[in-house]
Amino acid sequence: MSRPVLWTYAFVDRPARHFERACDFWTAVTQTSLSEPRGEQGEFVTLLPKDADAGVKVQAVTEGDGGAHLDLAVEDVPGFVATALGLGAETAAAHDGWAVLRSPAGQLFCAVPWHGESVRPPVVAGARLDQVCLDVPPSVYESEVAFWGGLLPDWSSRPGSRPEFHVVEPPPGLPIRILLQRLEAERAVHGHLDLACGADIDAVRARHEELGAQLVARHPHWTVMRDPTGGLYCLTGRDAHTGGLPRPVTRPSEPTADR
Repeated sequence: MSRPVLWTYAFVDRPARHFERACDFWTAVTQTSLSEPRGEQGEFVTLLPKDADAGVKVQAVTEGDGGAHLDLAVEDVPGFVATALGLGAETAAAHDGWAVLRSPAGQLFCAVPWHGESVRPPVVAGARLDQVCLDVPPSVYESEVAFWGGLLPDWSSRPGSRPEFHVVEPPPGLPIRILLQRLEAERAVHGHLDLACGADIDAVRARHEELGAQLVARHPHWTVMRDPTGGLYCLTGRDAHTGGLPRPVTRPSEPTADR
């Protein structure tokens, strides 16, 4: 039996007025080239790596400040949508051959056809964009964790290394994983991008700053950045090749973090 989800994409969602700037920055970060624009308004582009299949796309949005969302590529889109709806999702928009869905907490994601993608994009300059983090309000955190675990039964759904984290990790070979983070206060669910950088986050940060990003905050195991369009994302200490936590180099009492 084939896996329900056969490929994953992270979408960089940025306001339409910043679309070109976002494309410039994220193609430089990932060392990719741009596809031809798609969509009725030319609002979609794919970041094309060399000798691999794409795992990141950019979308111009007309409402809000953007963020990030997932595209889940499957062989049976109607069947996958039916499963998601049965678990509590809602249809946000139905298109010919694909659908925009909303999770129980309100996070948008898409079910799209699989086109044979199989070769994961490489590590670039010490980092890999490999995670969409969903910042979830506390009132719906447990139900959101249950939803993603139920929707992706062959993924590893497990508590993270900190109480506010929950990891939903795909089978080997898929390029994008999910991290759910429980917020301290009630606000709308929001998605952002995470890059795995290994131990040398500062070197990756310096490169991103040269490309126009700004430092927002440093934490022991991750750094919050703002891209040139104002979008927040994180550089994390996870291994860039495996996506997992690094081998412990700190005291046993000091936890590492899935971010």
